[in-house]
Amino acid sequence: MTSPRVGIFGLFGSGNVGNDGSLEAVLGHLRAAHPDAALDALCGGPETVTARYGVPAARLHWYRGEYRTASRLKDVAGKGAGKLVDAFRIAAWVRRHDVVVVPGTGILESTLPLRPWGMPYSLFLVCAAGRLLGTPVALVGVGASETGSRAVRALTRWAARLAAYRSYRDTLSRDAMRATGVDTRGDEVYTDLVFALPTPPPGDPAGPPGPVCVGVMDFGGNNDERDRAEELRRRYLDGITRFVRALAAEGRPVRLLTGDDVDRPVTEAILEAVDSPLVTAAATASLGDLMKEMAVADTVVATRYHNLVCALKVGTPVLALSYAAKSDRLMADMGVGEYCHAAREIDAGRLLEQFRELERNRSAVRRTLAGRGPVLVGRVRQQFAALSALIPGPGPAPAPARQETP
Repeated sequence: MTSPRVGIFGLFGSGNVGNDGSLEAVLGHLRAAHPDAALDALCGGPETVTARYGVPAARLHWYRGEYRTASRLKDVAGKGAGKLVDAFRIAAWVRRHDVVVVPGTGILESTLPLRPWGMPYSLFLVCAAGRLLGTPVALVGVGASETGSRAVRALTRWAARLAAYRSYRDTLSRDAMRATGVDTRGDEVYTDLVFALPTPPPGDPAGPPGPVCVGVMDFGGNNDERDRAEELRRRYLDGITRFVRALAAEGRPVRLLTGDDVDRPVTEAILEAVDSPLVTAAATASLGDLMKEMAVADTVVATRYHNLVCALKVGTPVLALSYAAKSDRLMADMGVGEYCHAAREIDAGRLLEQFRELERNRSAVRRTLAGRGPVLVGRVRQQFAALSALIPGPGPAPAPARQETP
């Protein structure tokens, strides 16, 4: 039997470490359980993916200016032609594989701004090509949400319907797809794939106090709030800056973290506004880097979803600056749902009160997270077993014994 050809599709290598973490988790499983599989990717940043993960990768979009604003007729024509060319390019790529895997991420979400002819259109092309050409497309542990955009809703609905396999990272995602008209009766809910990544060792409890890690975000609302984006962006930055300034005034070291390249101007604005040697920014290129920072922190305050996942995975008490229902649900599932604060309406005073309450209960929170973590790791293993059943061949190789760090 020839080696199975597995294609991996998604917005990887484009600066979002949460997306790349989902790719890393699935690659780890496929290489361990299906060492004979031939792997390659169709993604946003193929050079980065190949250099970092050793996987052959092709560019998702034919038109290199896809992510630039089309202000000239030449750019508009290039984008339009690119959409037609991409339909043939994507179909040819799908055809070369025995199965295509779309691992994790919020691929069916609109919790952040997006255009229908961006990822929703590309995902639809992949799933449609898979159905037409007989290549199963698996949406594995993905996130989904409802949207007011008819075009986005139609493209994601049809992409999901045409996929051969669907599973979700939470019940909210499955409910959202059911609400859009997808028959989800055979779809399973597991958890976020990132919980499969290795956990760094915790900090020394007998050592000096760690910093407060504050995960920031270039937050301007969701896809249905484009008209309020700048207002929400200013409000978020003002609230988080006030919070960081108050911590520094109390003598607390603060470590600013990001989850996407677009977040860096936010950290720069905070560093400029809060002129204190106690406030520093970490250079994090992966979820592993984020987890190392959070493992030695006293407490984490985080906005991006995968910043929350990292804090919860390493067992560090975290307060969520929640911008979507998925963050609230994740915190509730981990038994710490009371430690959420709306990112759209940051009240620095109230946030400080919640932060101090979290610190008072830090020991109890750590025990709660330590008890929930192994359960989620077990769910990811169940998800990977279901994924292995989709890979052609004699079956997965025996899993090596693995010691999970609490």
